Amino acid sequence: MPESSSSKNKLGLWTSTSLVAGNMIGAGVFLMPAALAAYGSISILGWLFSAVGAFVLAKVFSNLSKLMPNADGGPYAYCYKAFGDFTGFLVAWGYWISVWCTNAAIAVSLVSALSTFFPVLATNAVAAVLTGLSAIWLLTWINTLGIVTSGKLQLITTCLKIIPLLLVAFGGLFFMHGENFNQFNTSGVSNFSALSATATLTFYAFLGLECATIPSGSVSNPEKTIPRATMLGTVIVTVIYIAGSISVMGMIPSNILQHSVTPFADAAVIIWGSNARYWVSAGVAIAAFGALNGWILIQGQIPSAIAKDKLFPTIFGKENKRGIPAAGIVISSVLVSVLMIMNYTKGLVEQFKFLILLSTFTVLLPYLLSAAAYIIIRKASKEYLSKNKWLHIIVLASLAFLFSLWAIAGAGQEIVYWGFIFLIAGTPFYVYIVLNKQKKL
Repeated sequence: MPESSSSKNKLGLWTSTSLVAGNMIGAGVFLMPAALAAYGSISILGWLFSAVGAFVLAKVFSNLSKLMPNADGGPYAYCYKAFGDFTGFLVAWGYWISVWCTNAAIAVSLVSALSTFFPVLATNAVAAVLTGLSAIWLLTWINTLGIVTSGKLQLITTCLKIIPLLLVAFGGLFFMHGENFNQFNTSGVSNFSALSATATLTFYAFLGLECATIPSGSVSNPEKTIPRATMLGTVIVTVIYIAGSISVMGMIPSNILQHSVTPFADAAVIIWGSNARYWVSAGVAIAAFGALNGWILIQGQIPSAIAKDKLFPTIFGKENKRGIPAAGIVISSVLVSVLMIMNYTKGLVEQFKFLILLSTFTVLLPYLLSAAAYIIIRKASKEYLSKNKWLHIIVLASLAFLFSLWAIAGAGQEIVYWGFIFLIAGTPFYVYIVLNKQKKL
């Protein structure tokens, strides 16, 4: 098949970039200014600090994708290459579980955003569950049609979701009041503690920066496209996040902002009037829908990659006629559906919230191990490098490792403890898979 024809069936630069940016920008970012308002203008420094950490990690993933351009599974593939079967399995196991926990949370956010237009969704649990399930299974079906189809949808929704964010971010520059920034630290704790807290909060908005590396085999010219998409997506998101937060904080006094449940919508009302609230709410719904699409794509790629290495049931690696691991996507969506229903079931809401919080740890751990894997994989390549180049590699990997370690610590002692329990729970499954593989050999 000619290369040009083959490339049409793969993700290009802009669809890969939209996968990175779209998966990072979910419905939660629309609430971030309110969450940061209690800290004062020091939260802007928190954004900058977390953005630097995100860029360091993005650079590590960009470089790893150049070393292993066709490594499906992204963080899993890098950790598998550097540390072997068991570490690779734990990374993929934790990351996969984290993805379907995340998708359940996004589905709940989507229903919440749609309740602005359909109030019944806020009062009727059955209607809310049916709406969430409809979105999950519609996007599951779309993602089985081919990666180009889901990639195009991701590009469209990413463009649509950033429009209200950009309009508020740059339109709000003309409505800001300098006195709203006078209070630097209103948290009641030291500047260092406040900076750490805001940086921890804001860094979670960057989770997903690695997404372009996961479907590597389905990306056109991956050794060039993936690094560019990773860095470009991170740049776009950083500009939107910081500019949006500055504008909203500059328009709305902190004592009002911290109690707002729709900060971007409130800011839009100041700029364009009361009707603007609805198109910002539409942006929130589109943000959730687009993020759900992107993460459903990922939820099939991770188990597929590990199944191909015979560390997961083979059904997850089977592809349909369009080259999509459809069985893995469907199985994952069943689990996502069960989790989402938990949120609307009396007595299971707290368990749902705990699983979502717990999933944060299993996303951060691959960052930590990928940073360490970078040095090992680079050394294994046996390419001659000067001392200055090696120094640059070690400094970059060390910064990424330390930042990831700090982010894990920031998740809290309880989350880290239960996160390890969560990962260890996958060990018996790993032992069973390995023993079964040896028996077949």
